[in-house]
Amino acid sequence: MNGAIETHSDQIRELTESECWTLMRSADVGRLAVAIGDHPDIFPVNHFVDGNSILFRSAAGTKLAAAVLGRSVAFEVDGYDATDGEAWSVVVKGTARLIENMFEYLEAEELPLFPWHLGPKPNIVRIDPDDITGRRFFAAGRQTGAD
Repeated sequence: MNGAIETHSDQIRELTESECWTLMRSADVGRLAVAIGDHPDIFPVNHFVDGNSILFRSAAGTKLAAAVLGRSVAFEVDGYDATDGEAWSVVVKGTARLIENMFEYLEAEELPLFPWHLGPKPNIVRIDPDDITGRRFFAAGRQTGAD
């Protein structure tokens, strides 16, 4: 292994910001990446796209503290269409903040953002993006048009 990374840019299509938001809205679960001290950690969370921001619920704990007290977060959502072998990935980088304003909280409470875990998750966090990128590609080993 020589350490070089082989890329096939003709097989990867960069997504527009609008396409990224559309795909984010189509997925139920994403991954929240945070730094806890000097170590990264990733948490799967169900989310809701509200305009051009991402909301998720959280109980008190490591995930919530790292998200809202850290400098920045990353949020990733992926998808795969088994019919045509096409996959996509969207990454949002930005800041997370606990919704504390009563009016903003009440508006968020009306959104279809339901935790999967039965435990109480009273905190609602909003990720305000600084950057959003995405790409679409065919999964390796998958041939299109073949039955």
